[in-house]
Amino acid sequence: MPYRTPSTPQAPLVAPLLPLGAMLLAGPFSAQAQQANDTEVKTLKPVTITEKAEEAEGKDSVRATSTSIGKGKQELRDIPQSITVVTEKLMDDRAQETLKEVLHNTAGVSFQAAEGGEEDIRLRGFSLATTGDIFLDGMRDPAFYDRDTFNNDRIELLRGSASMLFGRGSTGGAANQVSKQARAIDDSEVTTALGSYNYRRVSGDFNIKTDEDAGLRINAMVTRADNNGAGAKIDKKGLAANYRFGIGGVDEYSVSLYALDNNNGMNLGVPWLRAAAGSSERAMLNVNPANNYGLASDYNKSTANHLTFGHTHRFSDDSELKTQIRNGVYTRDMRTDTLTYATGVDATNVTDSSRLNHSNNNSRNKIQDFHGTYAQSDYSSKFSALGYKHELLAGADLALEAKNSYAPTNTTAKPFTTVGTPNTDASYDESGRPIGKSSAFTADNVGLYAQDMVQVAEHWKVLGGLRYDRMRASFASYNASTGAVTAEYGQTIGAWSQRYGVLFQPNELTSYHFSYGTSFNTSADTYSYAGANTANADPEKSRNIEFGAKMDSADKRFSTRWAIFHSSKFNERNTDPDSAAATQILSGRRSTAGIELDISGMLTSKWEIYGSYMWMPHAKVDAAAPCPATGNCAQGANTTNAEGSRPGLTPVHSGTVWSTYQLTPEFRFGGGINFRSEQYANTSRDVYTRPYATLDLMGEYKFSEKVVLKGNLINATDKLYADAVYNGHYLPGSGRNLQVSLNVKF
Repeated sequence: MPYRTPSTPQAPLVAPLLPLGAMLLAGPFSAQAQQANDTEVKTLKPVTITEKAEEAEGKDSVRATSTSIGKGKQELRDIPQSITVVTEKLMDDRAQETLKEVLHNTAGVSFQAAEGGEEDIRLRGFSLATTGDIFLDGMRDPAFYDRDTFNNDRIELLRGSASMLFGRGSTGGAANQVSKQARAIDDSEVTTALGSYNYRRVSGDFNIKTDEDAGLRINAMVTRADNNGAGAKIDKKGLAANYRFGIGGVDEYSVSLYALDNNNGMNLGVPWLRAAAGSSERAMLNVNPANNYGLASDYNKSTANHLTFGHTHRFSDDSELKTQIRNGVYTRDMRTDTLTYATGVDATNVTDSSRLNHSNNNSRNKIQDFHGTYAQSDYSSKFSALGYKHELLAGADLALEAKNSYAPTNTTAKPFTTVGTPNTDASYDESGRPIGKSSAFTADNVGLYAQDMVQVAEHWKVLGGLRYDRMRASFASYNASTGAVTAEYGQTIGAWSQRYGVLFQPNELTSYHFSYGTSFNTSADTYSYAGANTANADPEKSRNIEFGAKMDSADKRFSTRWAIFHSSKFNERNTDPDSAAATQILSGRRSTAGIELDISGMLTSKWEIYGSYMWMPHAKVDAAAPCPATGNCAQGANTTNAEGSRPGLTPVHSGTVWSTYQLTPEFRFGGGINFRSEQYANTSRDVYTRPYATLDLMGEYKFSEKVVLKGNLINATDKLYADAVYNGHYLPGSGRNLQVSLNVKF
C-alpha cells in the first residue's frame, strides 16, 4: 500500500445597588460618575433601552463591528490591536461545533499534539491554553475540557499582549468565548443534524420573554458519533441557561448556569515514520484518518459546571459599572497511552502487519479536578475633562484556583495492534486501576488596572493603560501510592503590565493604529511546578509592537483589518547547563513578526465573504542558554533551543477563506479553504509537516423564513494532513465528512 509524507426604561433608583463593584473598585470611580451624571440617569430614553434589548447578535452576520474582549464594550475601530471575530453565523455556516474547530479555521493558530486536544493552542507561535489565555465572557476559563460552541454568540481572538486587560498571559494573545444572552423577545429554534460516522446532533436555542425588560434563554445540545472523522468517538451533552432582568435599564441583572458533559473517545494519533532506515526525516502513514490505533478502553471524560452572577449599573448612556462573579467546578479523566512502531519499521517497509506497541507507563493519563472562583468589576465611561474627550476603563479582579491531579499507582502490559487492524476491540480494564493523588496546586490572584483613551485632536486619539497583578501560588507533589508529600514549593509574584497606543481616524470609515503592550508568564502557568528550580524562577516577560488599520466600505457592510506585528518573549526560561540541579535561568529570547489580514461582510447584497490570513516570515530563537564549559550542548542544531532556528508550530503561511452566495431567494451555497504551510514539530526540527489545504462546501435551501435545510461537506477532497503535531506523533485532521442539518424556528 502507498504511503505519503508528511428592553423599556426602568425608573431611576434612589440608591443604586453596586454590590461587588463598589468593593472591588473602592468607590472613587462610581461615586464620581454618579454625581456627575445623576441628571442623565433620570432622562434615559426608551429608544435607547429598546436598542440595547434587541441588539444584533452573532447569528445575524459574519461581520462584527464591536467587541467585549477589551472588558467594556468597544467598537473594533477604537482598539489599537488586531482582533479577529468569528460570529455564530460563520460557525453555523461552516458546521463548527468546538472551540478547536473555530480556531483551526483562523489564521496564525496552530496546535501541538498534546493529550486531549486543547492543551496547547498556539497563536503567533506562542501558547494560549497552557498560560490560561482562554476566557469566557471576559473571565478566565483555564480548565482543560473540550469546549463546545452550542452556547457561543461569537469567538473573539485578541492578538498580541493582553496582560494589561487580563493579567498573566501569553505573548500571542487571548481567546474569548462570548455566551448567548437572554433578550426581552420570544425567539426559539431547534436544529437537528445527521452525518457521516453515524453523527447525530440536536441543539435548541429557546429565548422566552418573561417581562417587558426580562427574558430567559436556554441552550441545550446532545451530540453522538461513532467517529469524528479523525479517530475519536463523540458523546457529549450540554445545557446553558441565562436569565436577565432590567434589560437596558439603570440596573440590569443576570444569572447564568452552564453544564457540559463529555464522554468522548480518545485518539492520541499516529507515530511518525522514519522516511527510511537511519533517516532523520519523518513521514505520515497513508491510512484513513478515521483510524484509531488506541485501545477500545481509551477515553477522555470531562465535565464543566459553573454558575455566574452579573450586575450592570448604568450611570448614563456612556457610563456603566459591570460586575461578574463565577464559581466553577471541572473534572477530567483521560486514559490512553503512547504508540510506537516496532523496531526497524520505516516508510520503506511498513505493511498492514507492521506492529504498533502500546506503552506500559502512566504518562498519558490525565486525571484531575479544578475549582475556580472569579470576581471582576469593570467601570467604563465617556466624558470630557480639561478640554479633551476621554474614554476611561478601569477595574479590579480576584481569582481563587485549586487543582488536584491523580495518577494510577501501577503499570501494566497492554496489547499491541497493527497498521492493518485499527479500531481494535482490545482493551484494558482501566476501572480496576488504583488511583492516588499525585499533585495539588492552589493560587490566588488580585489585579487592578486603568486605561484612558483621550481624543487629543480632531482625528487623533492616544491610549495609555497600566495594570498590577499579585499572585500567590503553592504546589505539592505526592507519592500516589502512599499519599506522602514528596515536595512542596511556593511562589509570590507582583508584576506590572502596560499598554499604549495611538489612533488616527481621518473619517468614520478608517482607523489606523500603533500600539505597544507587555505581558508576563509565571512559573505556575500550567498549574504545576516542575520543581524548586521553576518555582524560584522570575516571570517571563513579553512585548508586542503593532501597526495596523481597520477600514469599512462606504455602505458599512464590509470591513478590512490588517496589522504588521512584532512579538517577543525576551527572557524565556531555559535550563542552566552548568547547574546540576537543572536551575531555570531567564536566558532565552524568542520573537515572531509578520502581517495579518482579516476581511468580512457583504461584497454585494447576495455575496458574503470572510477571510483570515497570516504571513509570518520571521520566527526565531534569538538567544538560548549558553553551552556548558565542558560536555555536550543541549542547544544543538536539531533542537528548537538552537540559536537562530525557527521554533516549532510557526508556519510561514496560514489562513482561511469562506464565501457564500444567495443564488435565489431560497438557495444559498458556499465554500472555502483552510491552509497551513510547512511547520516544524515542537521539539525536533527534523520533524515537520507538509503544506496542506482543505476544501469545505455548503449548500442551503430555505423552505420558509422558519425552516432551513443545510448540507456541509467538510474536507471535500479527503486530504490527509497533520492537524496537530508533536515530536513523536501527530493527530490527523478529519477526513471527508458529510453533515445535513434542519433548522426550525418558532
